[in-house]
Parts: sequence; structure tokens; C-alpha cells
Amino acid sequence: MTSGSSSDANKKVAAGICGILLGGLGVHKFVLGYTTEGIIMLIACLPTCGLTGIVGLVEGIIYLTKSDEDFVATYVQNKKGWF
Repeated sequence: MTSGSSSDANKKVAAGICGILLGGLGVHKFVLGYTTEGIIMLIACLPTCGLTGIVGLVEGIIYLTKSDEDFVATYVQNKKGWF
């Protein structure tokens, strides 16, 4: 791991839990620094009556099941915003 990767890997747990519990509001996107995606989810939450929570749930599970190295490579280094 490179310097700082440990703190980036710690975001995995925070983003995963936020995705599962508060996914409809896009909180997990803000934790990862994806402001645009977080705002999209927050705005989409209102007219869809929270159906965006399913997206957050799925993303939270994906985050938590990836290895630390895969998570950092995919979501921190490559900035993959969705799934």
C-alpha cells in the first residue's frame, strides 16, 4: 500500500455503512468525495420516495465486500462514481 492508502481504505467501511443505512440520501457518495453524484442522489430521493435507497444499499454492500486494495483502486484512485 502506498502512503495514505490506509485512510483511503478506512473510507470503505464508512461509505459502506452510510450506503446501507442512508443510501437514499447519497451520504456514501459525499463520504467518498463524489459531490455531484451525492447531490444527484439527494435530489432524486424526493420524487422517487426513497427508491434511491436501493442503489445505496447495493453500493454499500459492494463497497464492504471488496478488498481494501480493490476498493482504493476502484473508488479512490480511478474515481468510479457509480456501482
